[in-house]
Amino acid sequence: MYKDSEVAVITGGGSGIGKAAALKLAKEGYFVYIIDLKEERGKTVKNQIIDNGGSSEVLDIDVKDEARIIEGFQQIKDNHTSVQTIFINAGINGILSPIEAMSITEWENTLETNLRSTFLFVKHSIPLMKQEGGSIIITSSINGNRVFSNIGMSAYSTSKAGQVAFMKMAALELANYHIRVNAICPGAITTNIGENTTEKHELDNVKIPVNYPEGNQPLEHGPGSPEQVAELVYFLSSNASSHITGTEIYIDGAESLL
Repeated sequence: MYKDSEVAVITGGGSGIGKAAALKLAKEGYFVYIIDLKEERGKTVKNQIIDNGGSSEVLDIDVKDEARIIEGFQQIKDNHTSVQTIFINAGINGILSPIEAMSITEWENTLETNLRSTFLFVKHSIPLMKQEGGSIIITSSINGNRVFSNIGMSAYSTSKAGQVAFMKMAALELANYHIRVNAICPGAITTNIGENTTEKHELDNVKIPVNYPEGNQPLEHGPGSPEQVAELVYFLSSNASSHITGTEIYIDGAESLL
């Protein structure tokens, strides 16, 4: 068993926001478990953490696969008595399609990757958190919560709205265990999530043009960085946010207020 230290579990920890959060939490002394389906990517982040004097392990888990999630949490339990932070971050944009042209398989793939996985990780993290409490953080989005103008993203937006509703239900239910549950809602962030995005040609038939004033991120006139989001994740992980639960926090440079 590893020396007891604060433990963080991060899904999608091999790139983008997940990678930045893994590096930040490791720097702050957490033992970081990186969960990423692309294991080599996760190993690269792990090695970077170790090179910087931190501690980390990689778990190759499909976030839709409950059996693998259970196995993963058992591996963590074998090495640690508790977990302090769960960062549920893995997700996909999925298919960009008119509702009429979207297949049920395409709809379910997005919902299962984004929303089913959120339920599974919250459910199976509770036994490792309920004795000492901790923080569960869910990466949602401005889409489905403040923004509804991205035509074709009905599956994605539904999954992101569902995450916020589920977060609020979980926050109240788990409060007696001193488990805080919050959601972050990023706007445009420089990541590689677009690699998992497919756009159907039929989308041109239903698009509604949206004209923004100059610069659609008014605060900094550009997309945010994964490192900025990682600072928020660390805040929600730390005791500085000990009285915050059941809350969605927007990190979008005022993009969603236009």
